[in-house]
Amino acid sequence: MTDTTAAGTATAAPVSDGYRRYALTVLLIIYTLNFLDRQIMATLAEPMKRDLGLSDTALGLMIGIAFAIFYTVLGIPIARVAERANRPLIISASLALWSGFTVLCGMAQTYTQMILARIGVGIGEAGCTPPAHSLIVDYVPREKRASALAFYSLGTPIGTLLGMIIGGVVADLWGWRAAFMVAGAPGVIVALLAALTLVEPRNRLKADLAARQMEQVTFIDALRELAYKRTFWLLAFACSIKAFIGYGSNAFIVSFFLRNHAEEAGAMATAFGMGAMGFIPVTIGIIGGTAGVLGTWLGGALSDRYGVNNLQFNVVMPAIATLVAIPFYVSGLLVDSFLVAAFLIAIPAILNTLWYGPVYSSVQGLVRPQTRATAAAILLFIINLIGLGLGPLGIGAISDVFAHWGGLGPNDGLRWSLITFYLIGASAFFLFWLARHSIRREMVS
Repeated sequence: MTDTTAAGTATAAPVSDGYRRYALTVLLIIYTLNFLDRQIMATLAEPMKRDLGLSDTALGLMIGIAFAIFYTVLGIPIARVAERANRPLIISASLALWSGFTVLCGMAQTYTQMILARIGVGIGEAGCTPPAHSLIVDYVPREKRASALAFYSLGTPIGTLLGMIIGGVVADLWGWRAAFMVAGAPGVIVALLAALTLVEPRNRLKADLAARQMEQVTFIDALRELAYKRTFWLLAFACSIKAFIGYGSNAFIVSFFLRNHAEEAGAMATAFGMGAMGFIPVTIGIIGGTAGVLGTWLGGALSDRYGVNNLQFNVVMPAIATLVAIPFYVSGLLVDSFLVAAFLIAIPAILNTLWYGPVYSSVQGLVRPQTRATAAAILLFIINLIGLGLGPLGIGAISDVFAHWGGLGPNDGLRWSLITFYLIGASAFFLFWLARHSIRREMVS
């Protein structure tokens, strides 16, 4: 299959341009709340660690694997339901569920209670992205797919930014428990809005719906279809490595700055009537979140412009960006200045978010319409089990090893744990680079 054939031609969508923009905005808000409720835990890690008497390993377990196991495992059966059922209602119910459990995190009195509430958040969030990806692809024409999925993926940096700002400011004013409640409350309202206003486009594509019902794809058939897609597996594991580094570093980056730059940041914070606990997350959130928004938008825009007719662009771009990001991040962890470190780390935030639109749109194009939600769920299963599940736990555990057994102490122990894992992330370059050989012949739509 040539690049031109794979790209296809412009296709009509079942909703108007105005409604499509509205629906994508609602889905963006939902995904923003998704990442807000994830990031809030990492932002509040230091005060929770102090109040609950936790180690970095225990923090990594709570932030990562306790959430990721249920999030990843349940994503696949929910996606199978989404191949046939009403996707907006699935997303709305999931949002209400995870928002409620986020509020319960603020009420937890013990580590066990916090773990159970965190598991509840993971169960709820499992029903968000696979149905949303499938829904977006049905809303938009083929030639706008990457930018639409990148727009949805803006929820990652925006939610992370808000998680740091809300977590830092609210915790500084009223304590970390109040921050969970502020983060979780809006989800119930947005869930109701989504349930009442988002349409299921299958209902407007009667002929297409009938054809899909006649050609139902079993889970085994979906796995068989993906099994022979070399590109899918290369992208899945490349993104898993990037997620391992990204989720792991995000879980501890506020802790890193609080441990290594609190005095300088605290002196700067007095001008704003804040303490270091509030100032550091807000500053890192604004700088890093803005950079992430830019990178996510840019990746989708470049993919739609250059990647539709040149499919290799969609994997070469994130490959090169992966390598370029490494020296900036390592330098940011080693410099003495708080602001210099924050801006150095913002450059990788741009480069490491370029892949969202190109990769997610490529995966949706590698499979038939009947398999899209399942393909997204399997992709996220791999990415999040490795990245979200093991990233925070791995960095936390190695931080404890460096700090206690290596004699570096908690400050430098965390610093060198972050550096070590970020250097390992270079291996994602090779997987992205290898995918350029197969992506052209394996694209379906």
